[in-house]
Amino acid sequence: MNIKKIVGERVAKEVRDGDVVGIGSGSTVAEFIKALGKRIESENITVYGIPTSYQSKILSLTNGIKIVSLMEHSPELAVDGADQVANDLSLIKGHGGAHTMEKIVAFSASRFTVIVDESKLSESLDAYVPVEVIPDAIMQVMEEVRSLGGDPRIREAERKVGPVVTDNGNLILDCDFGIIREPEKLSVRLDSIPGVVENGIFPSRMVDEVYVGRGSGKVEVLKK
Repeated sequence: MNIKKIVGERVAKEVRDGDVVGIGSGSTVAEFIKALGKRIESENITVYGIPTSYQSKILSLTNGIKIVSLMEHSPELAVDGADQVANDLSLIKGHGGAHTMEKIVAFSASRFTVIVDESKLSESLDAYVPVEVIPDAIMQVMEEVRSLGGDPRIREAERKVGPVVTDNGNLILDCDFGIIREPEKLSVRLDSIPGVVENGIFPSRMVDEVYVGRGSGKVEVLKK
């Protein structure tokens, strides 16, 4: 059973003809894009997309979604996955390296919907926090992260020598803070460090609902 496909198809049904949709990144969102592409073809509807990464842009184009920019439109709906979802619906995102645009698009949307399988649920946030950093500031930012109680590591590429470079041309620090008691407070402190572009903590106030694919094949909707 493909749980990601089930939840992706469920949320694709929420999109209306003519909607502008913020499109996140990752494997669950890929299923959402494919399901939306099937609706575009079978129902002859028009959907405009604002992708958050090259991955989602290419997949959107191949599935009939018309690409527009955030400078032109604000999305009615933004759909994205998450690497961890806490009980209060705060999130950690960015293990795929696209959290900066994901957060910008989610913030601009009238409604932000998160789609995950049940393995991403957690009582509280304790996964590592991705922090996108301007390259020249990487050493200073690492020092500041340590002063906040974090253990920062530069994300290394798997199929090239050296660090991962984001779609924005920056580097990523993966920062372990253990259990994060006050996610929004930590997010603000990280973003206040000169050289930090954006961090992967998404406060619960940004999230409207989380669609969770269960092993039973059912989809549960979590709201605050």
